[in-house]
Amino acid sequence: MKSNQTKLILGLALISLAFFSCSPKQEGAVDFQKFYASEMFHDIQMAQIFEDSKTFVDCTAKRDIAAIEKDYNAQKEQDGFSIKAFVEANFDMPYTFSKDFASDTSKTMKQHIIDLWPVLTRKAGDVSSRSSLIPLPNDFIVPGGRFREIYYWDSYFTLEGLMISGQEDMAINMTKNFAFLIDSIGFVPNGNRAYYGGRSQPPFFSVMVDRVAKNDRTLFESFLPALQKEYDFWMKGAETLKADEANNRVVMMEDGSLLNRYWDNYPLPRPESYREDYELAEKVGGDKEKIFRDLRAGAESGWDYSSRWFKDAQTLATIHTTEIIPVDLNTLLYHLELKIAQGYNWTEELTKAQEYLDKAASRKAAIMKYLWDEQAGFFVDYDFVAKSPTGVLSLAGAYPLFFKMADKAQAKKVAAILESEFLKPGGFITTNNPTGQQWDAPNAWAPLQWITVNGLYFYDFDELGNEGAIRWLERNKAVYKSTGKMVEKYNVMDVSLLAGGGEYALQDGFGWTNGVAIAFLKIFEEADQIQEMKRE
Repeated sequence: MKSNQTKLILGLALISLAFFSCSPKQEGAVDFQKFYASEMFHDIQMAQIFEDSKTFVDCTAKRDIAAIEKDYNAQKEQDGFSIKAFVEANFDMPYTFSKDFASDTSKTMKQHIIDLWPVLTRKAGDVSSRSSLIPLPNDFIVPGGRFREIYYWDSYFTLEGLMISGQEDMAINMTKNFAFLIDSIGFVPNGNRAYYGGRSQPPFFSVMVDRVAKNDRTLFESFLPALQKEYDFWMKGAETLKADEANNRVVMMEDGSLLNRYWDNYPLPRPESYREDYELAEKVGGDKEKIFRDLRAGAESGWDYSSRWFKDAQTLATIHTTEIIPVDLNTLLYHLELKIAQGYNWTEELTKAQEYLDKAASRKAAIMKYLWDEQAGFFVDYDFVAKSPTGVLSLAGAYPLFFKMADKAQAKKVAAILESEFLKPGGFITTNNPTGQQWDAPNAWAPLQWITVNGLYFYDFDELGNEGAIRWLERNKAVYKSTGKMVEKYNVMDVSLLAGGGEYALQDGFGWTNGVAIAFLKIFEEADQIQEMKRE
């Protein structure tokens, strides 16, 4: 007999099927949203057959899913039935990255990264109709480890390394893959998997376009329709809002200005973390839809999970992501508005160009009003329900420097906090809250090093930026020399330890770590060349 909780979730899942279709259906393709709502899926994920809940959703069915489900329902009550044996008999296990590559630490870290690019490359083309993968038209780079698919915001930081490694064509093709996803399904999902169908990730598409097409006006203009369509996705629901209302990813503030939040289309457990979400909701009680939505919105942020999203700044059970206006998301959308304006200016659609310049100006004013915390001297997320800053200082506060939005006085205050509160022996820490979550102390992440260091450079805090980058590279090198790996995240407080926390084990590969390391090395190589030229 199923519990009421199980019945509620499965019922909600069935209701939600009409919300979203992840990709054009192949002949004989699995209806994955229906599969994720099935009793068989629930039972398998709750049985914890695999250490990592993501393993099962990455499996490929050996035959028709409907036939597998029929057999499951017929066999599950029989004596001696083994759900583990049933899964092994009916599903092929996913590809494992680590079996295909052996590190040689006698090589430099830079050469190791260059050697990894082909290992992390996945070919374009058709995929099995029984796989959760969404096929892409161009080759792409995956992060590595358990992350066997393309990831949205990861790819920008990977792309920076590709551009410097002489792989501009791969960088352009990855950007074209995101344009394809926007054109075909309306937005860039978290990754090219069916189970990511309800959410996106921090919208770095405009930053990617700017990077690969900065000197190619024709290429830039080719991405304009996708830039516009992505913006429409993030702003969906804005037309019906009134002050102090939210709809999907848009919030109208009390003064009538528009800002954005992270969201997800489904108020359900994440398929790739089904058991974890289900058990947390059962433990917390109350509004199940709300906690599932907040968990999924936290995953859309890329910071899954962090004290940024917790009411008490300590425990996941208090997550309330959908009530928060995030600094990073809104600065990214400011950049998107500027790039759309640039595109329309180049295509001589000047009225539209001015419209998006005005939108960007309005967003910037709202960011300064709601996300600059004068008392803290830092950019801080805003709780639009409580009508106050969240109080959690994080490296998201460096985004307005990266996008050159802060004035000089603000930048000076932010730099002072970054130096006094965030700079640790191994680089810039994500937050100073030791919650056990992976996006909190003692961990640090490559994308936030890139954002923070470059933000400091843009405001002439070169010495602090250099110090952060050097400490980070030294941390990367030390872990590489001792383990042969470039890893997803690093402990930067106790450099004798690896990073920890979160829902899964530390992953190696690792796309964005590789990209940022190569990009930082290039900065210092160029600086050395300049100094050498001056000496000559």
